[in-house]
Amino acid sequence: MKQTLTELMRMSRICRMVFATCLGSFILVIFYFQIMRRNPFVVDGCCRKGSRNALQELYNPTQSEFSGPAILHQTRRDQVVETCRAHSASSRKRRVLTPGDLKHLVVDEEHELIYCYVPKVACTNWKRVMMVLTGRGKYSDPMEIPSNEAHVPSNLKTLNQYSIADINHRLKNYLKFLFVRDPFERLVSAYRNKFTLKYNSSFHKRFGTRIVRRYRKNATQDALVNGADVKFKEFAEYLVDPATQRDGPLNEHWQTVYQLCHPCHIHYDLVGKYETLEEDANYVLRLAGVGDALRFPSYAKSTRTTDAMTAQFFGNISTQQQIQLYQLYKLDFLMFNYSTPSYLRLD
Repeated sequence: MKQTLTELMRMSRICRMVFATCLGSFILVIFYFQIMRRNPFVVDGCCRKGSRNALQELYNPTQSEFSGPAILHQTRRDQVVETCRAHSASSRKRRVLTPGDLKHLVVDEEHELIYCYVPKVACTNWKRVMMVLTGRGKYSDPMEIPSNEAHVPSNLKTLNQYSIADINHRLKNYLKFLFVRDPFERLVSAYRNKFTLKYNSSFHKRFGTRIVRRYRKNATQDALVNGADVKFKEFAEYLVDPATQRDGPLNEHWQTVYQLCHPCHIHYDLVGKYETLEEDANYVLRLAGVGDALRFPSYAKSTRTTDAMTAQFFGNISTQQQIQLYQLYKLDFLMFNYSTPSYLRLD
Protein backbone atom coordinates (compact mmCIF):
# COMPACT_ATOMS: atom_id res chain seq x y z
CA MET A 1 0.00 0.00 0.00
CA LYS A 2 2.75 2.40 0.99
CA GLN A 3 4.66 1.57 -2.19
CA THR A 4 1.56 2.19 -4.32
CA LEU A 5 1.01 5.57 -2.65
CA THR A 6 4.62 6.52 -3.34
CA GLU A 7 4.22 5.53 -6.99
CA LEU A 8 1.07 7.63 -7.28
CA MET A 9 2.79 10.68 -5.77
CA ARG A 10 5.74 10.25 -8.15
CA MET A 11 3.41 10.00 -11.14
CA SER A 12 1.56 13.08 -9.95
CA ARG A 13 4.81 15.08 -9.82
CA ILE A 14 5.74 13.90 -13.32
CA CYS A 15 2.31 14.91 -14.66
CA ARG A 16 2.62 18.34 -13.09
CA MET A 17 6.10 18.81 -14.63
CA VAL A 18 4.86 17.69 -18.06
CA PHE A 19 1.87 20.02 -17.79
CA ALA A 20 4.08 22.96 -16.74
CA THR A 21 6.46 22.30 -19.61
CA CYS A 22 3.64 22.12 -22.16
CA LEU A 23 2.00 25.24 -20.78
CA GLY A 24 5.31 27.14 -20.93
CA SER A 25 5.94 26.03 -24.49
CA PHE A 26 2.41 27.04 -25.50
CA ILE A 27 2.89 30.51 -24.00
CA LEU A 28 6.22 30.93 -25.80
CA VAL A 29 4.63 29.95 -29.13
CA ILE A 30 1.81 32.46 -28.61
CA PHE A 31 4.33 35.16 -27.68
CA TYR A 32 6.42 34.38 -30.76
CA PHE A 33 3.50 34.69 -33.16
CA GLN A 34 2.38 37.91 -31.52
CA ILE A 35 5.80 39.37 -32.29
CA MET A 36 5.71 38.05 -35.85
CA ARG A 37 2.26 39.52 -36.40
CA ARG A 38 3.50 42.93 -35.32
CA ASN A 39 6.56 42.59 -37.59
CA PRO A 40 5.63 40.44 -40.60
CA PHE A 41 8.79 41.50 -42.44
CA VAL A 42 10.83 39.31 -40.09
CA VAL A 43 8.75 36.30 -41.10
CA ASP A 44 9.89 36.84 -44.68
CA GLY A 45 13.47 36.67 -43.43
CA CYS A 46 14.43 39.69 -45.50
CA CYS A 47 16.81 41.45 -43.19
CA ARG A 48 18.66 38.50 -41.75
CA LYS A 49 22.29 38.22 -42.77
CA GLY A 50 23.56 34.92 -44.10
CA SER A 51 26.90 33.24 -43.47
CA ARG A 52 28.37 34.76 -46.66
CA ASN A 53 28.05 38.39 -47.67
CA ALA A 54 27.14 39.76 -51.09
CA LEU A 55 30.75 40.46 -52.01
CA GLN A 56 31.72 36.83 -51.46
CA GLU A 57 28.74 35.57 -53.44
CA LEU A 58 29.59 37.84 -56.37
CA TYR A 59 33.22 36.80 -56.75
CA ASN A 60 32.94 33.20 -55.51
CA PRO A 61 29.34 32.17 -56.20
CA THR A 62 28.03 29.10 -54.39
CA GLN A 63 24.87 28.95 -56.50
CA SER A 64 24.88 28.22 -60.22
CA GLU A 65 22.34 30.99 -60.88
CA PHE A 66 25.00 33.55 -59.92
CA SER A 67 27.66 32.31 -62.36
CA GLY A 68 26.20 33.76 -65.58
CA PRO A 69 25.55 37.27 -64.26
CA ALA A 70 28.99 37.26 -62.60
CA ILE A 71 30.63 37.02 -66.03
CA LEU A 72 28.49 39.88 -67.37
CA HIS A 73 29.37 42.13 -64.46
CA GLN A 74 33.07 41.30 -64.79
CA THR A 75 32.84 42.58 -68.36
CA ARG A 76 31.22 45.79 -67.17
CA ARG A 77 33.89 46.26 -64.48
CA ASP A 78 36.62 45.73 -67.06
CA GLN A 79 35.05 48.39 -69.29
CA VAL A 80 35.20 50.94 -66.47
CA VAL A 81 38.81 50.08 -65.63
CA GLU A 82 39.93 50.30 -69.27
CA THR A 83 38.21 53.66 -69.77
CA CYS A 84 39.77 55.07 -66.61
CA ARG A 85 43.18 53.89 -67.74
CA ALA A 86 42.80 55.24 -71.28
CA HIS A 87 41.55 58.63 -70.09
CA SER A 88 43.55 58.94 -66.91
CA ALA A 89 44.37 62.60 -67.47
CA SER A 90 40.72 63.68 -67.52
CA SER A 91 39.16 60.97 -65.36
CA ARG A 92 41.60 61.21 -62.46
CA LYS A 93 42.19 64.94 -62.18
CA ARG A 94 41.87 64.55 -58.43
CA ARG A 95 44.20 62.02 -56.88
CA VAL A 96 42.48 61.74 -53.49
CA LEU A 97 38.83 61.78 -52.55
CA THR A 98 37.57 63.55 -49.45
CA PRO A 99 34.62 62.43 -47.28
CA GLY A 100 32.58 65.16 -48.97
CA ASP A 101 32.89 63.27 -52.25
CA LEU A 102 31.14 60.26 -50.71
CA LYS A 103 27.75 61.77 -49.90
CA HIS A 104 26.05 59.79 -52.69
CA LEU A 105 27.20 56.43 -51.31
CA VAL A 106 24.42 54.91 -49.18
CA VAL A 107 25.53 52.29 -46.65
CA ASP A 108 23.63 49.19 -45.52
CA GLU A 109 25.52 47.82 -42.50
CA GLU A 110 23.40 44.71 -42.05
CA HIS A 111 23.94 43.33 -45.57
CA GLU A 112 27.32 45.01 -46.16
CA LEU A 113 26.22 46.97 -49.24
CA ILE A 114 27.21 50.39 -50.56
CA TYR A 115 24.98 51.94 -53.22
CA CYS A 116 25.96 55.09 -55.12
CA TYR A 117 22.73 56.73 -56.14
CA VAL A 118 22.49 58.51 -59.49
CA PRO A 119 19.42 60.75 -59.93
CA LYS A 120 17.19 59.81 -62.86
CA VAL A 121 18.35 56.19 -62.76
CA ALA A 122 15.62 54.69 -60.55
CA CYS A 123 17.27 56.19 -57.48
CA THR A 124 13.94 56.85 -55.70
CA ASN A 125 13.04 53.17 -55.80
CA TRP A 126 16.57 52.16 -54.85
CA LYS A 127 16.45 54.47 -51.84
CA ARG A 128 13.12 52.90 -50.88
CA VAL A 129 14.70 49.45 -51.09
CA MET A 130 17.67 50.59 -49.01
CA MET A 131 15.26 51.93 -46.38
CA VAL A 132 13.62 48.50 -46.23
CA LEU A 133 17.01 46.78 -45.92
CA THR A 134 18.28 49.13 -43.21
CA GLY A 135 14.99 49.69 -41.39
CA ARG A 136 15.17 46.60 -39.11
CA GLY A 137 11.58 45.67 -39.88
CA LYS A 138 10.14 49.18 -39.88
CA TYR A 139 9.27 48.82 -43.57
CA SER A 140 8.28 45.75 -45.58
CA ASP A 141 7.05 47.08 -48.93
CA PRO A 142 9.25 49.66 -50.69
CA MET A 143 6.28 51.18 -52.49
CA GLU A 144 4.57 51.99 -49.21
CA ILE A 145 7.33 54.56 -48.59
CA PRO A 146 6.35 57.99 -50.05
CA SER A 147 8.81 59.25 -52.64
CA ASN A 148 9.53 62.45 -50.70
CA GLU A 149 10.36 60.38 -47.60
CA ALA A 150 12.87 58.34 -49.61
CA HIS A 151 14.82 61.53 -50.27
CA VAL A 152 15.02 62.71 -46.65
CA PRO A 153 18.79 62.60 -45.93
CA SER A 154 18.40 61.39 -42.34
CA ASN A 155 16.56 58.24 -43.45
CA LEU A 156 19.71 56.71 -44.90
CA LYS A 157 23.33 56.74 -43.77
CA THR A 158 25.96 57.77 -46.30
CA LEU A 159 29.66 56.93 -46.36
CA ASN A 160 30.83 60.48 -45.69
CA GLN A 161 29.38 60.19 -42.15
CA TYR A 162 32.06 57.66 -41.11
CA SER A 163 35.64 58.11 -39.93
CA ILE A 164 38.44 57.66 -42.47
CA ALA A 165 39.28 54.23 -41.03
CA ASP A 166 35.65 53.12 -41.18
CA ILE A 167 35.30 54.44 -44.72
CA ASN A 168 38.31 52.43 -45.87
CA HIS A 169 37.06 49.29 -44.11
CA ARG A 170 33.68 49.48 -45.81
CA LEU A 171 35.11 50.26 -49.24
CA LYS A 172 37.28 47.17 -48.92
CA ASN A 173 34.74 44.72 -47.48
CA TYR A 174 31.28 45.76 -48.68
CA LEU A 175 29.75 45.15 -52.11
CA LYS A 176 29.72 48.47 -53.94
CA PHE A 177 27.24 49.02 -56.75
CA LEU A 178 25.67 51.75 -58.88
CA PHE A 179 23.12 51.96 -61.67
CA VAL A 180 23.69 53.89 -64.91
CA ARG A 181 21.68 54.94 -67.94
CA ASP A 182 22.26 56.27 -71.45
CA PRO A 183 23.71 59.71 -70.59
CA PHE A 184 21.51 61.71 -72.95
CA GLU A 185 18.33 59.85 -71.98
CA ARG A 186 19.17 60.67 -68.38
CA LEU A 187 19.81 64.31 -69.30
CA VAL A 188 16.50 64.70 -71.14
CA SER A 189 14.72 62.92 -68.30
CA ALA A 190 16.18 65.45 -65.85
CA TYR A 191 15.14 68.36 -68.07
CA ARG A 192 11.58 67.07 -68.45
CA ASN A 193 11.23 66.44 -64.72
CA LYS A 194 12.78 69.64 -63.41
CA PHE A 195 11.77 72.23 -66.02
CA THR A 196 8.49 71.10 -67.62
CA LEU A 197 6.47 70.11 -64.54
CA LYS A 198 4.70 72.87 -62.61
CA TYR A 199 5.31 71.35 -59.17
CA ASN A 200 9.10 71.74 -59.48
CA SER A 201 8.94 75.47 -58.80
CA SER A 202 12.07 75.31 -56.62
CA PHE A 203 14.13 74.27 -59.68
CA HIS A 204 12.42 76.93 -61.77
CA LYS A 205 13.42 79.59 -59.24
CA ARG A 206 16.91 78.28 -58.56
CA PHE A 207 18.02 77.38 -62.10
CA GLY A 208 15.28 78.47 -64.50
CA THR A 209 15.49 82.17 -63.68
CA ARG A 210 19.28 82.09 -64.09
CA ILE A 211 19.03 80.30 -67.45
CA VAL A 212 16.38 82.69 -68.79
CA ARG A 213 18.36 85.73 -67.63
CA ARG A 214 21.56 84.53 -69.32
CA TYR A 215 20.34 83.01 -72.56
CA ARG A 216 16.95 84.46 -73.56
CA LYS A 217 16.73 87.71 -75.45
CA ASN A 218 13.76 89.92 -74.69
CA ALA A 219 12.57 87.65 -71.87
CA THR A 220 9.25 88.58 -70.30
CA GLN A 221 9.12 89.78 -66.72
CA ASP A 222 7.18 86.65 -65.75
CA ALA A 223 9.90 84.40 -67.21
CA LEU A 224 12.61 86.37 -65.43
CA VAL A 225 10.81 86.08 -62.10
CA ASN A 226 9.51 82.51 -62.28
CA GLY A 227 11.79 80.70 -64.77
CA ALA A 228 9.04 78.18 -65.45
CA ASP A 229 9.36 77.82 -69.22
CA VAL A 230 13.02 76.99 -69.87
CA LYS A 231 13.56 75.57 -73.37
CA PHE A 232 15.83 72.55 -73.88
CA LYS A 233 18.03 74.65 -76.16
CA GLU A 234 18.54 77.14 -73.32
CA PHE A 235 19.23 74.32 -70.87
CA ALA A 236 21.87 72.89 -73.25
CA GLU A 237 23.47 76.31 -73.61
CA TYR A 238 23.63 76.62 -69.83
CA LEU A 239 25.34 73.21 -69.47
CA VAL A 240 28.11 73.87 -71.99
CA ASP A 241 28.76 77.47 -70.93
CA PRO A 242 32.20 77.78 -69.23
CA ALA A 243 30.57 80.20 -66.78
CA THR A 244 28.44 77.33 -65.49
CA GLN A 245 31.54 75.30 -64.75
CA ARG A 246 33.00 78.26 -62.87
CA ASP A 247 29.83 78.50 -60.77
CA GLY A 248 30.71 75.14 -59.17
CA PRO A 249 29.71 71.49 -59.62
CA LEU A 250 26.64 70.76 -61.71
CA ASN A 251 23.42 69.85 -59.93
CA GLU A 252 23.28 66.12 -59.14
CA HIS A 253 20.37 65.57 -61.57
CA TRP A 254 22.54 66.41 -64.58
CA GLN A 255 26.01 65.89 -63.15
CA THR A 256 28.02 63.12 -64.85
CA VAL A 257 28.09 59.71 -63.18
CA TYR A 258 31.87 59.71 -63.00
CA GLN A 259 31.72 62.94 -60.99
CA LEU A 260 28.94 61.71 -58.69
CA CYS A 261 30.26 58.22 -57.95
CA HIS A 262 33.99 58.50 -58.81
CA PRO A 263 34.35 55.08 -60.50
CA CYS A 264 37.99 55.78 -61.36
CA HIS A 265 38.79 56.11 -57.64
CA ILE A 266 36.29 53.63 -56.18
CA HIS A 267 36.24 50.07 -57.48
CA TYR A 268 32.57 49.23 -58.01
CA ASP A 269 31.86 45.53 -57.87
CA LEU A 270 28.63 45.74 -59.81
CA VAL A 271 27.37 48.15 -62.47
CA GLY A 272 23.65 47.82 -63.08
CA LYS A 273 21.91 49.36 -66.08
CA TYR A 274 18.59 51.12 -66.38
CA GLU A 275 17.92 49.15 -69.56
CA THR A 276 18.00 45.90 -67.53
CA LEU A 277 16.93 47.50 -64.27
CA GLU A 278 14.76 44.84 -62.65
CA GLU A 279 17.03 41.98 -63.68
CA ASP A 280 20.17 43.66 -62.36
CA ALA A 281 18.50 45.03 -59.22
CA ASN A 282 17.05 41.68 -58.22
CA TYR A 283 20.47 40.10 -58.82
CA VAL A 284 21.90 42.48 -56.20
CA LEU A 285 19.13 41.50 -53.78
CA ARG A 286 19.77 37.80 -54.35
CA LEU A 287 23.48 38.29 -53.72
CA ALA A 288 22.57 39.98 -50.46
CA GLY A 289 20.48 36.94 -49.49
CA VAL A 290 17.11 38.75 -49.49
CA GLY A 291 15.86 37.91 -52.98
CA ASP A 292 13.11 35.56 -51.76
CA ALA A 293 11.52 38.20 -49.55
CA LEU A 294 12.17 41.45 -51.39
CA ARG A 295 11.76 42.33 -55.05
CA PHE A 296 12.75 45.54 -56.76
CA PRO A 297 9.66 47.62 -57.64
CA SER A 298 8.51 47.71 -61.23
CA TYR A 299 8.72 51.12 -62.85
CA ALA A 300 6.18 53.01 -64.97
CA LYS A 301 7.39 52.36 -68.50
CA SER A 302 4.74 54.63 -70.03
CA THR A 303 6.26 57.77 -68.52
CA ARG A 304 9.96 57.09 -69.01
CA THR A 305 12.14 59.09 -71.37
CA THR A 306 12.92 56.98 -74.44
CA ASP A 307 15.64 57.08 -77.07
CA ALA A 308 13.15 58.38 -79.66
CA MET A 309 12.06 61.15 -77.30
CA THR A 310 15.69 62.06 -76.62
CA ALA A 311 16.42 62.25 -80.35
CA GLN A 312 13.52 64.66 -80.72
CA PHE A 313 14.91 67.00 -78.06
CA PHE A 314 18.42 66.87 -79.52
CA GLY A 315 17.01 67.70 -82.94
CA ASN A 316 16.12 71.13 -81.57
CA ILE A 317 19.68 72.16 -80.64
CA SER A 318 22.59 73.14 -82.83
CA THR A 319 25.34 70.84 -84.06
CA GLN A 320 27.83 72.77 -81.93
CA GLN A 321 25.72 72.23 -78.79
CA GLN A 322 25.43 68.52 -79.60
CA ILE A 323 29.21 68.22 -79.91
CA GLN A 324 29.78 70.15 -76.68
CA LEU A 325 27.26 68.05 -74.76
CA TYR A 326 28.84 64.86 -76.05
CA GLN A 327 32.24 66.06 -74.84
CA LEU A 328 30.74 66.85 -71.44
CA TYR A 329 29.25 63.36 -71.04
CA LYS A 330 31.80 61.44 -73.12
CA LEU A 331 33.34 59.55 -70.20
CA ASP A 332 29.93 58.28 -69.11
CA PHE A 333 29.30 56.99 -72.65
CA LEU A 334 32.66 55.22 -72.76
CA MET A 335 32.82 53.90 -69.19
CA PHE A 336 29.44 52.26 -69.28
CA ASN A 337 29.60 51.11 -72.90
CA TYR A 338 26.90 53.28 -74.43
CA SER A 339 27.19 53.81 -78.17
CA THR A 340 27.32 57.28 -79.64
CA PRO A 341 23.68 58.08 -80.49
CA SER A 342 22.85 57.85 -84.19
CA TYR A 343 20.89 61.12 -84.06
CA LEU A 344 23.98 63.17 -83.14
CA ARG A 345 25.55 65.41 -85.80
CA LEU A 346 29.21 65.17 -84.79
CA ASP A 347 30.82 65.79 -88.21
